[in-house]
Amino acid sequence: MNIGEAATRSGVPAKTIRYYEDISLIDAPRRGTNGYRDYSQDDVHTLRFIAHARGLGFTVAQCRDLLALYNDRDRNSADVKQIARDHISEIDRKIDELRSMRATLDRLARKCHGDERPDCPILDELSADIAGEKEG
Repeated sequence: MNIGEAATRSGVPAKTIRYYEDISLIDAPRRGTNGYRDYSQDDVHTLRFIAHARGLGFTVAQCRDLLALYNDRDRNSADVKQIARDHISEIDRKIDELRSMRATLDRLARKCHGDERPDCPILDELSADIAGEKEG
């Protein structure tokens, strides 16, 4: 199948498929006699695997590792689990950062009068570091 059909079947845009080939995340497919890429059902399966992993927030590097483990029938499931656990830790860290950002914004929004007056604690907070840099 051509890249358009592979994109449709896998749910991965053709541009992304080309990118994955360029960075060797996936093998470049064989070329037909017409010179066009010729994708197999296995290629589509691999693209779906990557799309699913990316949908869970795995990085390209992690996808590369997961694909290598998926293709290694002698793999240890502990290796796969460790990648997942590491990713969970990273997600937890990001959640903590987002909660902190939310709390700060909520605090500032509550302080802001939100009326016709020009003073605004939100802008004051955002410019606090900038003012210090200008003075220094």
